[in-house]
Amino acid sequence: MSFHYGQGYPGRGNPPPGAQYGGGHAPYGHQPSAPYGGAPGAYGAPAYGGQYGHGPGSAPGGPYGGYGAQLHGGHYGHHAPAGNVPPGVNPEAYQWFHTVDTDRSGFINPKELKQALVNSNWSAFNDETCLMMINMFDKTRSGRIDMFGFSALWDFMQRWKALFQQYDRDRSGCISSTELHQALAQMGYNLSPQFSETVVQRFTLRGGRPGIQLDRFIQVCTQLQTMTQVFRERDTNMTGNVRMSYEDFLSGTISRLM
Repeated sequence: MSFHYGQGYPGRGNPPPGAQYGGGHAPYGHQPSAPYGGAPGAYGAPAYGGQYGHGPGSAPGGPYGGYGAQLHGGHYGHHAPAGNVPPGVNPEAYQWFHTVDTDRSGFINPKELKQALVNSNWSAFNDETCLMMINMFDKTRSGRIDMFGFSALWDFMQRWKALFQQYDRDRSGCISSTELHQALAQMGYNLSPQFSETVVQRFTLRGGRPGIQLDRFIQVCTQLQTMTQVFRERDTNMTGNVRMSYEDFLSGTISRLM
């Protein structure tokens, strides 16, 4: 699976980068339109330069404002080799790639990514989100990503992290149902507060305060965008209603996430 990088990412309505990474499959995460979407451009990411649309940022999930996801790389100890950063690769992503690539294979697999990423409470990112992100940026369908894919994943996480920070108003490290509803509205979704409550109830950690952490936030929003894209492809008249078989819907969704 491959995407037009920059489409489907959170942002403030700026034009998405035009470059592709990993092939010519259908673009991912177009802006939804009424009646189930908001203003055009709601998904547009900042148009950074470079082939892969990389922009400034810290490590994937790096701490912001004292909270949020962090790269838990202290026990790896690998340093990037001296030399020039390949064209199209974020320099900071280049440095962290060699930290996360623990077996020095030149690729990062879901296990290595999971070992590196933690939420604000130092819990590891869940398996589903790590696998989803690897699959999204795996242009060879090998179950792992190279340095270019990691650089693109880096930017993907930076944009989600920025939106997460924007709506985690109490700096708790979790998004409440109210905060999630506000974030989804900014992305153009015309969904009820009850929908956000259902999502938060589903992913709240047992015994914890109600809310979802960054890993689940990324997972939920990405899957929601994918399902919206499948719906929009069938809703050619933009009525907000379509007829499709269950298998047709599943096939369209799976082809974009796996």
